[in-house]
Amino acid sequence: MAKTKVLVADDHELVREGICKLLDLFDNIEIVGEAGDGLEAVSKVREHFPDLVLLDLNMPRMNGINAIRKIKEISPEVKVIILTIHDDEEYIYKVTSAGAEGFIQKDITSEELQDAIKRVLDGETVFPRTVAQELDADGKEATDYNELLSNREHEVLGLLARGMSNREIAEELYISEKTVKNHVSNILRKLDVNDRTQAVIKSLKYGLVRLV
Repeated sequence: MAKTKVLVADDHELVREGICKLLDLFDNIEIVGEAGDGLEAVSKVREHFPDLVLLDLNMPRMNGINAIRKIKEISPEVKVIILTIHDDEEYIYKVTSAGAEGFIQKDITSEELQDAIKRVLDGETVFPRTVAQELDADGKEATDYNELLSNREHEVLGLLARGMSNREIAEELYISEKTVKNHVSNILRKLDVNDRTQAVIKSLKYGLVRLV
């Protein structure tokens, strides 16, 4: 069975070494490269074409957000998991809008890291425990949300997930900004969330939209 090729990118050498030691515990993973900044991470992706990149959010020369975009331009098939100390929803929104499939904190256990990698490779999107627990609080199933949203609301939600503004969505769908605002309000109500960021995070968690 082929091993999963992983690139590790973090500007702190000790952190990078620690992550690599954790990954060495997994028989099904091969570390194909390491990078100390965003530009080097992008360069190593071009060189090795890994299956997965574990990427720090705050790095010199090119930050994690821009690195994700560049990596996805090189190969959309490469999965990206952000490893960070942050758990703020705004960060999650930014990295998922850029194309990352996972957002996990650096204090996770080796078992949690292995599970996150497996889930992302299986096509899921992974979030910090605190966010996942908050989104699960209402106990609704993904199928319920799919049924609640109209086709047009699904379209608007997908464009929200790509980071588009109301004006950009209106231009994309050839509708008025007022109509977009109405759709967004309906989406927030139906998903039982307070803002656009939570709506995007929840939609990604339940597979209502996919980032490409």
